[in-house]
Formats: sequence, C-alpha cells, structure tokens
Amino acid sequence: MLRSILFTIELVACVACLASWSIETDRSTPEKHGLFEIREEARRFIAQENAKGQQQWDALDPNAKVVVPRCTVPLRAQWTPTSLGRSKPSVMVICPAAVPNLVMGKWNVDVPVKRKPDREDAGNRP
Repeated sequence: MLRSILFTIELVACVACLASWSIETDRSTPEKHGLFEIREEARRFIAQENAKGQQQWDALDPNAKVVVPRCTVPLRAQWTPTSLGRSKPSVMVICPAAVPNLVMGKWNVDVPVKRKPDREDAGNRP
C-alpha cells in the first residue's frame, strides 16, 4: 500500500515537472544546446527567406525529444534538402563542431515550417 502511494506521489511530481517545461525554457548549457536557440536560428533563417518576398513561412518548434551537445561555433541554417526524404518543408539547423563528447562531433536538427496564409486570403477568413 505504501509503495502505491509513493508511486502515485512520484508520478504527480513528474507530470508537474513536465508540464512546466517548454521550448522557451530549454536554453543552452555548457554541455547541451538548447532547443530555444535552435528554434531561434531557424526563425532567423526564415526571416531572411521571407525578406526575399516570395513564399512566406513560419518556423515551428523542433522536436522536444531532441538532445544535442553544445555547439562550439555559430549555428548555420538552410532548407532541408529534399533528397533526405522529408515529406514537408523544414529548416535544417547545423552545428559543424560540437563540444567534445562520446556521441557526436557535429549534428543537425530539422525544424518544421508552415506556410503563412496568403495576405489576400487572411482577410477573407471568418
């Protein structure tokens, strides 16, 4: 009985902890690169692409399950190549040199994007 009560208390505490997590609070540390900074790099890239005046995009949040080592150089971003088989457009945020670790020396994270509604269509929405 006591074991069941302790398990329930731990489960509630775990759920409360997860509920407080967000991309906004997932910042970089000396060991890992935060999803906030990865999303911001994707947003910078999308802002540059939108300034070209063609299609307009919004960068969404990267997958919350992604954990990557801290990048030692500035991040880069580009459109994810279609040759990688993604079915929808996305931005690839690239780290060419991560802090020394046993897992990976470099990495890339795909950040999904969605097309903004056309300006003329936006006014006709209910």
